[in-house]
Amino acid sequence: KFNTLNEYITNDLKQECLSKLERIRRGLKFDSSFQVETASGGEKRKAALVKMLVGEPDLFLFDEPTNHLDIEAIKWLEAYLAKAKGAAIFISHDRKFLTNLTNSTLWIDRGKVRRYDKGFARFETWREKIWAREAIEESKLNKKVVSEARWAVEGISGRRKRNQRRLKALISLREEQAVRSKKIGVAQMNFATASRTGKKVIELFEVSKSFHDSKIIERFSTIVQRGERIALVGPNGVGKTTLLKILMDQVSPDSGCVKRGTNLQPVFFDQTRDELDPLLSLCENLCSEKNNGILGKTDLISVRGKPKHAVGYLKEFLFEEKQVRSPVSSLSGGEKARLLLAKIMAKESNFLLLDEPTNDLDIETLDLLQELLTDFDGTVFFASHDRDFIDRVATKVFLFEGGGQLTVFAGGWSGIESRKPSGNKKSDKKHIKGDKNLDRKSFKERKGLSFREKERLRSLPQIIHNLESDIARLEQLLSDSELYKKERLKFEMVTEVLLKRKATLSIVEEEWLALEEKAFPS
Repeated sequence: KFNTLNEYITNDLKQECLSKLERIRRGLKFDSSFQVETASGGEKRKAALVKMLVGEPDLFLFDEPTNHLDIEAIKWLEAYLAKAKGAAIFISHDRKFLTNLTNSTLWIDRGKVRRYDKGFARFETWREKIWAREAIEESKLNKKVVSEARWAVEGISGRRKRNQRRLKALISLREEQAVRSKKIGVAQMNFATASRTGKKVIELFEVSKSFHDSKIIERFSTIVQRGERIALVGPNGVGKTTLLKILMDQVSPDSGCVKRGTNLQPVFFDQTRDELDPLLSLCENLCSEKNNGILGKTDLISVRGKPKHAVGYLKEFLFEEKQVRSPVSSLSGGEKARLLLAKIMAKESNFLLLDEPTNDLDIETLDLLQELLTDFDGTVFFASHDRDFIDRVATKVFLFEGGGQLTVFAGGWSGIESRKPSGNKKSDKKHIKGDKNLDRKSFKERKGLSFREKERLRSLPQIIHNLESDIARLEQLLSDSELYKKERLKFEMVTEVLLKRKATLSIVEEEWLALEEKAFPS
């Protein structure tokens, strides 16, 4: 209907609203000159928000208003709505946004709408109390159903009318039991960690990248250690996805050096969902050969090296069987996010790169994803505008401040808001704009490893993994308190082998660290 976003916004707009329109545009940092056909999802969402806010309605209805907005835009929207006169109803999974704005909560659960006259900050405590009370009631109900069912099986005698009423009551109890059991579950997600990487995962030295005349990254240096969970934070279009692609080796920097550690097995979660073919079914998207499918077996997918039927695997991610043959285009945004997570979780990895993984996910799935990333044994980079998610997951934040400048902060988003230094002036000075004191000469003039040493370094993680598996198996055997009494000789042999395996593991780990240090010196 409209050629540009500006035409959409100003259509039927009163003259007296134009000054307010400019104020809202500036607040959301919105460029309305984009063509409607080529505008991104974020720009279209901003256009819809501008159109709504400038009209000053008595009631705002928001459906996921923070999706595709960067943190500065979300904070501006929060401040604006806090002063607005109209009432507002939000559908959102952004905890921080809901906590800051709401004073009442409507919870839609199993076909019921429950009202809680407190804001979202207290919602989860209230919900847990309800679930705890329901668990007690469900236990009583189950016992009653078992008792009544036993009576029905053992035979009906006596007055027929009373028995018929009791049978109807049993049917009613079973229906109530079925409704109670329909509480929406949580996807059975899990990241499979591949063999360990080296201690140093990525080293960037004076990396720069520009597009046209826009500086994305300028002379950024840092070292990333195994186990770090790093959030990339900044406005839309500032370069977060570009940095992820540099780390993935999909994009080359204009200048500077990128050194990748040993044994990296990365997987990439793409916010645009380009890996999903909208015309293919869920099953076809998972089971094609290029997507980890098993050649010749159209419904089988390789899940962490083992064949698994796609229907069963998708059920673990809360997809119904009837959805499996449907095209991806029929899915909601949250369902597409879950399908993409199912794809990447089928692969073993020790290096996760996630671009806006929280968009469209419900709160329960967000909770699970937070736990999985926190417990993940590898290294994680993720771009996100979800402040609560960043606080719960990140050990470090790379803040894009425009003009190619990146600032490094320890901890999550709260530390950035407070802008308080750590107290270690030397450390703050070293890390505030990346590691400026990495030695260019040592970076460029490394001797590296011989061919034989490289091959040995590649093989050592698997050797370590095998030794650790042997040690775990042997320790499991020795955990049997009866083994010493019943088979003392076996106990002594297992103990001896265990000590040898532990000694070998110690030697191999020392060798691995030495070779890695030679390949990747400080």
